[in-house]
Amino acid sequence: MKLVRQSLASSVRAALMIIVTVPMTCMAAASASLSTKVHPASWPAPHWPFAKSDALEQRVQRLLSQMTVEEKVGQIIQADIASVTPDDVRQYHLGSILAGGDSKPGGGRLASPAQWLALADAYYHASMDMPKGSVAIPVLFGIDAVHGDNDVTGATIFPHNVALGAMRDPALVQQITAATAEEVRATGITWAFAPTIAVPRDRRWGRSYEGYSENPQLVAQYATAAVEGLQGRVGTSQFLDASHVIATAKHFLGDGGTTNGKDEGNTEVSETELRDVDGAGYPPAIAAGVQTMMASYSSWNGVKMHGNKALLTDVLKDRMGFGGFVVGDWNAQGQVPGCSNEDCPIVINAGIDMLMAPDSWRGLYTHTLAEVKSGVIPMARLDDAVTRILRVKLRLGLFEMGAPSTQPLSGKFDLIGSSAHRALARQAVRESLVLLKNQDHLLPLNPRQRVLVVGDGADNIPKQCGGWTLNWQGTGTTNADFPHGESIWNGIREQVTAAGGTAALSADGTFKQKPDVAIVVFGENPYAEYHGDLPNLAYKPNDDSDLQLVRHLRAQGVPVVAVFLSGRPLWVNREINASSAFVAAWLPGSEGGGVADVLLRTRDDKIAHDFHGKLAYSWPRTATQTSRNIGSNNRPLFAYGYGLTYEDNGNVSPLSEDSGLSR
Repeated sequence: MKLVRQSLASSVRAALMIIVTVPMTCMAAASASLSTKVHPASWPAPHWPFAKSDALEQRVQRLLSQMTVEEKVGQIIQADIASVTPDDVRQYHLGSILAGGDSKPGGGRLASPAQWLALADAYYHASMDMPKGSVAIPVLFGIDAVHGDNDVTGATIFPHNVALGAMRDPALVQQITAATAEEVRATGITWAFAPTIAVPRDRRWGRSYEGYSENPQLVAQYATAAVEGLQGRVGTSQFLDASHVIATAKHFLGDGGTTNGKDEGNTEVSETELRDVDGAGYPPAIAAGVQTMMASYSSWNGVKMHGNKALLTDVLKDRMGFGGFVVGDWNAQGQVPGCSNEDCPIVINAGIDMLMAPDSWRGLYTHTLAEVKSGVIPMARLDDAVTRILRVKLRLGLFEMGAPSTQPLSGKFDLIGSSAHRALARQAVRESLVLLKNQDHLLPLNPRQRVLVVGDGADNIPKQCGGWTLNWQGTGTTNADFPHGESIWNGIREQVTAAGGTAALSADGTFKQKPDVAIVVFGENPYAEYHGDLPNLAYKPNDDSDLQLVRHLRAQGVPVVAVFLSGRPLWVNREINASSAFVAAWLPGSEGGGVADVLLRTRDDKIAHDFHGKLAYSWPRTATQTSRNIGSNNRPLFAYGYGLTYEDNGNVSPLSEDSGLSR
């Protein structure tokens, strides 16, 4: 992997550790009392970093003039690989395909890199095999590479964004996304649906772990880093070269601010808050040259974003100068009033340039074609959408690069899960761990002890990776499905054994010889999107099995280090009280050894890695403290920016065990 050539200043990282106060309006206000009027002139006007190119524009116009209306409509339709064949791409001139989280080459449960590359080739050849008189336009293949090339067996699975926010390290984020781009390109794919630059405000939202932070300023910093890692820096020879992919800033706009954290819900805020909080990441993403934006399922004050022309066109394209194209989300057009999955001229007229119609594409194509011919969708709007798509394809060099299998990184499967990429992921794990409690300086542990490792997360790579891992929800997989992965248990065992200590694994906490210390690994099971929405922030209500496990060990005089796996801060006061030390490990991904790197001293009793992570989200005092963010009046349990090091006094006074749910 190429090294990041321009690191971000350490002073920026330090500045981001300071709590920034952002004025907030009341999130509970009824949307009926909030205006939907947009004032484009009040929004930022970032610099789109591409000067007008006469050569590019002439090429676009030449292609456009040769295309039939049928070919133009095909370009604005995106279909999922589970519902479209290469022959369909050829017949309908489709502009793009995608692989949803559960879609794999051949329809299998998992797919190898070679299978992905062969499929990319098949679609490409179909898009170029056009009958005489038709225009051959290469198809664009997109995939949800949101924490590594996470659909591909053997890929490096990086920590989810919730963990990356705790690092306060934009330069490492840039390296991570650059590594992700390389692994994606090895499979012949050129478009990643990342980064998510939402600003999650209510941790009940099941996609909270996809957001970097509750702090819009930190999200803005990371937006630049992530886009430049995926695409390369504009103005350099690395921009969209053979090692980089098209990035997607998502989801425009307000997906992280919905009332009660409801996925695909209604963001009820003023235009000022929508702009300054939810929209903070978009100006820097545009300035970094992001080529695509994905529209949000959510609504703003009752108006679905997919149908909001004032925001999609007047603000994003006209005021903010975004010169790429806007892609819809999975059948989101069907949620707009007056529309169905197969028929929605409203969203095209509002400013969506490419409609993600995974299994509805055929009907959508038919209706859209008829609506263009009848004038319901103006030809000028269709031409604008196709022009934007063609510009992106030309900037990528898609017309010149040839079949996916002939590209420089394609087939170099040793890049996928390479030692260099896994080392980056392991560094990210180390930097993202947040120490919440360290009673009497229990940590770091002497590895020359008897160490008992306990809990259902200890030897469970799928659990430590979370959702969007090998499939949409991240469920139904085993350690064997991660040929390059290492569980937290194996990372601990390896280092303890090498130092001369003994390590034992016990799922239920039983042991034959009393250990000197126990490390209990537990937390949320994998989930994605609305499946992860919660009614409150209580951890596993009505299931105290993890708590009892910790208490059982403590009752026998065993110190306990709790390693908590989660996609968001949750109310775990009882578990914190019961533990001697408590570590928020988030969803660390495939490199579980990074946890051991920080928990354990070296064999010669030195500290190799101290705790580095600082909370990017406020930690709730009660299970009902669901949207306590910087700038809010109510005090969280642990504020944004909290995170102990080994030198700090890690003693935590007993916490209230009243969840607040009975109030």
